[in-house]
Amino acid sequence: MEESKTVEVLQALGHATRLQAFRALVVAGPNGLPAGALGEITGVPASTLSSHLARLEQAGLVHGQRRSRQIIYAVQIDAVRHLLAYLIEDCCQGRPELCGGIPALACAG
Repeated sequence: MEESKTVEVLQALGHATRLQAFRALVVAGPNGLPAGALGEITGVPASTLSSHLARLEQAGLVHGQRRSRQIIYAVQIDAVRHLLAYLIEDCCQGRPELCGGIPALACAG
């Protein structure tokens, strides 16, 4: 992941509502959650949530797919892996054993 993309992704996560929605989608896994459920979790109106989800989608962190009358959002796990890998690629000056399990988190899955 390039530095500019990393900045974009971190900015997208830099709002409490977006972070809360993103974390809920991480918990939900590949099946995702309907926008309505995310609205209940975050406690924000649908129109506000829509703009937050659009920002996460623009950053490549989530993807929305229409199913019938709902939009189901799911985390883009590869984007999360790339972000984590970029953030820790030089962890502990090339001595990953000093970083504990952090490198394994980025490579898990």
